[in-house]
Amino acid sequence: MRYLFRTGLFGAISTGFTLLRGTRDKPITWRAVLGWLSWAITLALAIGAVSDMRRQERGLPVAVDSPLAPKPDKKKGREVRRKEVERIASER
Repeated sequence: MRYLFRTGLFGAISTGFTLLRGTRDKPITWRAVLGWLSWAITLALAIGAVSDMRRQERGLPVAVDSPLAPKPDKKKGREVRRKEVERIASER
């Protein structure tokens, strides 16, 4: 149940029902198509969030662009860049 409420999946599903009720008896317009497209993107993102959460719980790697992905250590990166600059400077 926690996946439903923490990831926006519940909101995406309920929005889909609202969109369905609002467009059921009306002609298809470009606004309706954009509404459905927006809903599909929202649903896909919510499902992706659930997938990332489950992968992280199981100890599996998650995608780099996921909010749950481990963040790179900035201090370590600065040290690597500084050593590279020092190496280049010493070669001159």
